[in-house]
Amino acid sequence: MISTVIITGTRKTLYVYIDGKENKITTFRSNVKEALTANDIEIGSKDKVTPGLDSNIKDKDKIYVKKAVNVELKLDGKTLTIQSAENDVETMLTAEGIQLNALDRVSPSKEEPLGEGLQVEITRVESKEVKEVKPIDFATVTKSDTSLQQGNNKVIQQGKPGEKTVTTRVVYENGKEVSKKVISEVVTKKPVEKVIAMGTTGSYTPSRGSNMRYSNVMRMKATAYTSDYASTGKNPGDPYFGITATGTTARRNTNGYSTIAVDPRVIPLGTKVYVEGYGYAIAEDTGGAIKGNIIDVYFDSNNQANNWGVKSVNVYILK
Repeated sequence: MISTVIITGTRKTLYVYIDGKENKITTFRSNVKEALTANDIEIGSKDKVTPGLDSNIKDKDKIYVKKAVNVELKLDGKTLTIQSAENDVETMLTAEGIQLNALDRVSPSKEEPLGEGLQVEITRVESKEVKEVKPIDFATVTKSDTSLQQGNNKVIQQGKPGEKTVTTRVVYENGKEVSKKVISEVVTKKPVEKVIAMGTTGSYTPSRGSNMRYSNVMRMKATAYTSDYASTGKNPGDPYFGITATGTTARRNTNGYSTIAVDPRVIPLGTKVYVEGYGYAIAEDTGGAIKGNIIDVYFDSNNQANNWGVKSVNVYILK
């Protein structure tokens, strides 16, 4: 009778929940591990048991067992099979001592619940800022130079390249470059322009005479006039007979400068020119019919003026 009382006093009824499913067992054992083993309930190394396996038990206790599941993990070029009884991906990684960097990507998300056969991939993401010193090409500018003949050029300042520091953000995934973006450019040395002087002075040699230099040439219509009434509306004896708009006396000087009438908006008064087929002249006069690209060359007689007629000539603006 005494023996029966002792046996009845150490017998316990336990409720074991394996992944939420209830199992009712009886045991005479004193702790969780012995009770489960005695009832053929296997506990894997990664299974979670609450309370712990070494905990003492008493009648009517509840024991919770969460079985570990197999998870496939792709990480750092390797594929691992991990057994885990954690609740989600994040706690599994923490339990396995797998460190995540700030930019690393986890797929599926870290909040994904664990399940048998779940596939998890970690993409290692690294961002680096790379600084490079790069040259800056110099610009080439040209400037007109009236001291040089047309077609002649002269380098008056040599160009020098500048420098800039370019900062680029490079992103790597699993060690491979996937993107590159320039985030700043700082000029550390400004380039120096190359300056070239371009000659603008033309050179022309009449059929008779020496070489002359000119700044511009215009194709113009050339008529002829004299000091007579038909051309000027004035007769000899008039105080303004033969007097030009600039106050000079109109003249034809084959060995020097003759008088021509111009439109001052095209050729300013006082400008020295060379008229093709006529010779050297000064823009000293104006006329009511002289508008635009027209000049009126002066002759001493009507016969000379009539012989000239109307021509298209090159007018060289002299230096």
